[in-house]
Amino acid sequence: MSIAITGATGQLGRLVIEKLKARVPAAQIVALVRNPAKAADLGVEAREADYTQPAALEAALAGVDTLLLISSSEVGQRATQHRNVIEAAKKAGVKRIAYTSLLHADSSPLSLAEEHRATEADVKASGIPYTLLRNGWYTENYTGSVHGAVAGGAFLGSAKDGLISSATRADFAEAAVAVLTGTGHEGQTYELAGDDSYTLTELAAEISRQTGKDIPYKDLPVADYAAVLSSFGIPEGFAHGLASWDADAATGALFDDSRQLSRLIGRPTTPLSTAVAAALK
Repeated sequence: MSIAITGATGQLGRLVIEKLKARVPAAQIVALVRNPAKAADLGVEAREADYTQPAALEAALAGVDTLLLISSSEVGQRATQHRNVIEAAKKAGVKRIAYTSLLHADSSPLSLAEEHRATEADVKASGIPYTLLRNGWYTENYTGSVHGAVAGGAFLGSAKDGLISSATRADFAEAAVAVLTGTGHEGQTYELAGDDSYTLTELAAEISRQTGKDIPYKDLPVADYAAVLSSFGIPEGFAHGLASWDADAATGALFDDSRQLSRLIGRPTTPLSTAVAAALK
């Protein structure tokens, strides 16, 4: 059995390969990357695979039985890029595909959802047995701002009191590995989210508890929050996206209490306190 992972040098891809190597021989794992030199430290075969070059993708997928299609990071180009991978997988004879989609992709108000819906439709239309891994928010999307919040004296956002059911990348990577190496997942759609939900006020309180400093949560209008993010050097379009996704969280877009993720990985998801502690190290 050969298992290939797209985006293998990304933050999620690296974790998936690390955890896969604990379950299957490294010789059965293929890292699909734009620059194989950057995958030299992964300890598995690396093949050049560019989302924009269909012929190269087909060659890279030769002999692959199972494919994990980790969604592209290029928002706005994802649907086309993913379609190229799916078409190449069909031509290469891939027997199973798992795709990292978005939590509640079919109904999510997040602007990110449209491309995920398009890819889910393409996966289903491909005729290849599939599993949809609808990943919720990464806890790191928020804990990545912990040091900035401590330095600035407040945690900023636009999520109001919206509940966020995030999980760490390691949790989501473990779920992907469970599907790639397990049975009974064909045709399944998993809504993956953390066991426990929190508001950004509660996140700020946890940061305060662990640092011994008063770090309140400051809720901002979307436009103001986007302007702050832009002032930190984040491209304007992406800054507006981040702020709008926070606003969607205020209406429940990042909440899920089904606990499908913890059932899939066979353990509780990583607590917020643990993730905050890791970010503060």
